[in-house]
Amino acid sequence: MPLYEYECESCGIRFERMQHFKDEPLKKCLECNGPVHRVIQPVGIIFKGSGFYITDNRQISSASSRPHKQLKAPKKSEEKAAEGSKPQKTEAAD
Repeated sequence: MPLYEYECESCGIRFERMQHFKDEPLKKCLECNGPVHRVIQPVGIIFKGSGFYITDNRQISSASSRPHKQLKAPKKSEEKAAEGSKPQKTEAAD
């Protein structure tokens, strides 16, 4: 049987009642006989499995466990060749 929470619109008191799904919601406050409404509460949910959050502790698959290729720094001969192909600035004589 579900547990429902009600709030009185007159006195502001909150109370809970166990009711069947088929039962009509309560209409009157138990304290002051004022009108009441059912309070909707957020439901606690749990996401199970990997991939829901970035911070998950996922198991590393065999494909992703291989070392990644790291970018290599250019060799010094390649750096010099790249510098040689750039146009050089010349200073104008005044």
